[in-house]
Amino acid sequence: MTKQVHLAAHFPGVNNTTVWSDPASLSQIEFSSFEHMARTAEAAKFDFLFLAEGLRLREHAGKIYDLDVVGRPDTFTVLAGLAAVTERLGLAGTINSTFNEPYEVARQFASLDHLSDGRAAWNVVTSWDAFTGENFRRGGFLPEDQRYERARLFLRTAWELFDSWHGDEIVADKTTGTFLTDAQAGGFEHRDAHFDISGRFNVPRSPQGRPVIFQAGDSDAGREFAASAADAIFTRHATLQAGKDFYADVKGRLARHGRSPEELLVFPGTSVVLGDTDAEAQERADHIRHQQVSPQTAIRFLEQLWNRDLSDYDPDGPLPEIDPLVGADAITKGRASTRNNRDPVAIAAQWRELAEAKKLSIRELIIEVTARQSFIGSPATVAETMNQFVQEDAADGFILVPHLTPGGLDEFAETVVPLLQERGVHRTEYPGSTLRDNLGLAPLHNPRRSTKNAS
Repeated sequence: MTKQVHLAAHFPGVNNTTVWSDPASLSQIEFSSFEHMARTAEAAKFDFLFLAEGLRLREHAGKIYDLDVVGRPDTFTVLAGLAAVTERLGLAGTINSTFNEPYEVARQFASLDHLSDGRAAWNVVTSWDAFTGENFRRGGFLPEDQRYERARLFLRTAWELFDSWHGDEIVADKTTGTFLTDAQAGGFEHRDAHFDISGRFNVPRSPQGRPVIFQAGDSDAGREFAASAADAIFTRHATLQAGKDFYADVKGRLARHGRSPEELLVFPGTSVVLGDTDAEAQERADHIRHQQVSPQTAIRFLEQLWNRDLSDYDPDGPLPEIDPLVGADAITKGRASTRNNRDPVAIAAQWRELAEAKKLSIRELIIEVTARQSFIGSPATVAETMNQFVQEDAADGFILVPHLTPGGLDEFAETVVPLLQERGVHRTEYPGSTLRDNLGLAPLHNPRRSTKNAS
C-alpha cells in the first residue's frame, strides 16, 4: 500500500540553521514571521508547525551565545496567536517536564486545544543541566538518570488531568450559562515519587481529549519513552539505511507496550536545498553551509568538544593535536548538543581520522559533522527521494527546518509539494479538523461533547 508523506515545519528561531546574514532573513521574534511560515505551511497542507523551546540563553566562555541575543519567546503565547490565523495546521510546542508542573502544563495545552479547535501537540522533553535549572532556583534538580522517569510520571499525571472531565458533563443553557451535571467533573488525585496533587482540573475536555504527544531523542531511554507513550518521535538520521534501522527499532518496541506500528509516527528533521538542476542545488547547498558555519562558528563548535579556548587556531588549518579537556566545567552551557559528547576524546579521534581521510580543515570538518539530514536537488529529485524514504520505511514524514525565516518554506511549497500531490502521496485537502485526524491517528475515547447552546 502506498503511504502518504506527512510534512511539518520547524520555525528555526535561535539556532545554527538560520543564515542570519542573508538579506531575506527577517525577524526571529516578531509575530509576522511566525504567521508567514504558518500560513505557508497550511496552504501546502502540512500537518503541523513545530516550535522548539529554550529555557535559558546559552553561554560560551562566560558570554551569551551570539545567536541567542534575539531572545526566546514563550511557546504557548506564540501558538495561541497562530491558532487565530490558521484553521487546520497543527500547533506543536516543546514544553519541559523537568522544571514545570503537570497541572499548569495540562491547563495550558487543554486551553490551546480549545482555542485551536483540536490542533494542539506537546513535544515532551527533559532538561539535563543545572545551568538551565538555575533559572528555576533548583539547578541540578534531578540526576540525569531520573529525568525520563519524571517525564513518564509527568505525562501520566497530565493525562489523568485531561481525562478527569468526561464527555457528558457539560450542558449549555442560554439563560444560566454552562453548568455541570456531575459534581465530580474535573476531580483528580495523584501521588507518586514526584507528584502529590489533588483537586479539580478547571479546563473542560478539549476537542482532541489530549494533545498529540511528540518525543525527541535518539537515546535508548528516549526511544522506549516514545514507544510507550508518544504519538510521534523526532529523529536526525541522515541516510536511507540509518533511517530504516531507526524506524524498525522504534516500531519494534511498540508491541511490548500493547501498541501497533501505526500508533507512532517517525519524523526526521531535515533541510531542503533546491535548484533548477541537481548540480545547481548542490552548489547552492555548499554556499549555505559555509554561511551557516563561519570561521568563528567553526572554532566555537570545536571548543564545545575540546572544552578549551581554541581561539588561536586557524579555522582553515588542521585540528588541534591536544586532546579535549575532560572533567572540567563545560566551556559551553545550555546547549543540548554538548550532552551528546559522552566520550570527547574518542569523538576527537574519530574527527581526526575523518579530517585526515578527506583532507579537511577545521571549518570543513565542522561543516561536515554538523550537517543536518538534507535533501538536495531539483524539485523532482527531492520529491522522489523524500517519497522513497517514506515508502521504504525510513520515515513517515519530515519536519522541514529551513535556513531562512520567515520565507524558507516558500520555494518548497511552490515546487516540491505539487509534485508529491501529483504522485498521490501528499494530500490536496485536509481529511479532518483535528491534528489527530490529519496525522491518521485513531481518535481517543471519550471526546468532548458539543457545547453549542441548547434551546
